[in-house]
Amino acid sequence: MAKNMANQKIINKAKAIRLLLLDVDGVLTDGCLYYGNNGEELKAFNIQDGLGIKLLQRNGIQVGIITGRTSTLLTRRATELGIELVVQGREDKLIALQETLKETQEQYNYKMEEIAFLGDDLPDVAVIRQVGLGVAVANACEFVVKNSHWQTSTKGGCGAVRELAEMILQAQDKLDSTLEDYL
Repeated sequence: MAKNMANQKIINKAKAIRLLLLDVDGVLTDGCLYYGNNGEELKAFNIQDGLGIKLLQRNGIQVGIITGRTSTLLTRRATELGIELVVQGREDKLIALQETLKETQEQYNYKMEEIAFLGDDLPDVAVIRQVGLGVAVANACEFVVKNSHWQTSTKGGCGAVRELAEMILQAQDKLDSTLEDYL
């Protein structure tokens, strides 16, 4: 498993990516659960991750979510980002992925080697091992890291999605032109 800088093998895997799937708690968030005095749940999402998702979408790479928990806050954030493929409340993420691929086969026909998954903890390992590019965030548990192809240098909830998005776009020779759009 390569850490941080992507070697040629990882770059080659990233070139094929058409779909990035994300876990939520510990990936899109810092992994902490915040509860208010009135029972409300709070989550903090990193704005840089959101822009990374938008950059991928602008370049024809779909982004989706598979998470074990269910949250109306996540539904709201996914809607804001234009993420249509959202699977919540599924502990067995590999089965959820397989079912999703079957349901979307006519529309997208994704192959496993065209999928990247970013995770942080044990429920993510089965998917990480099956997809073309399995990635762990910087603060993932060691077992996840050992079973991943690559690891971000950024912690979950702190821009790890953005780091992976830019790595994928760089591998596909799309990053420079995408960034130039902001000049």
